[in-house]
Amino acid sequence: MKSFLSWSLTGWLVLILTQSGGAQSTKGYNLGDAVADFRLKNVDSRQITLADYKEQKGLIVVFMSNHCPFAKAYEDRLMALDRKFSPQGYPVLAIMPNDPKIYEDDSFLNMQARSRDKGYPFPYGMDETQTTARAFGATRTPEVYVLKQTSGQFILEYVGTIDDSPQDGAGVQRRYVDEAVSSLLAGRPVQSPITKPIGCAIKWK
Repeated sequence: MKSFLSWSLTGWLVLILTQSGGAQSTKGYNLGDAVADFRLKNVDSRQITLADYKEQKGLIVVFMSNHCPFAKAYEDRLMALDRKFSPQGYPVLAIMPNDPKIYEDDSFLNMQARSRDKGYPFPYGMDETQTTARAFGATRTPEVYVLKQTSGQFILEYVGTIDDSPQDGAGVQRRYVDEAVSSLLAGRPVQSPITKPIGCAIKWK
């Protein structure tokens, strides 16, 4: 089963690296930019805004989806990041940006089921208009943006992948998001603030 999963992810990796994402021209935020507030529908049907996190030191924003095998491969690692950093002021916020008409797996009902079945400790919001994904400049799921709150604004400090092993959590050598948040908590600059996200292209309307 493990070899099949590895082969399957390898096939997807070849596909996404040869696929031209439709949002590659989307500029989005640059490092050091302040992120504008946004509004999303959480799986509990309540609204989520960036302002809800005003008491936090920062935020780990991850664009993810139900159907993408890379997003699935990272679920446990994302939950581990939330368990580690949420108590320190950097919780995880997951956002599903895809058009669910393209993949039924990404429907709101299936998001609710996935969150419940996996026991997500973090919110999982639907970007129904895709406005938030476009504002960030997101192109893949999963793709991570680490924000640091400074003087009431959320400043972009890191963008890219979660770590250097999208297929196998046991093979991780560099934990980029963990490193970024740990550096920010220690008052140090992020060592590798930009990395290449590996995942499935966002499905735009």
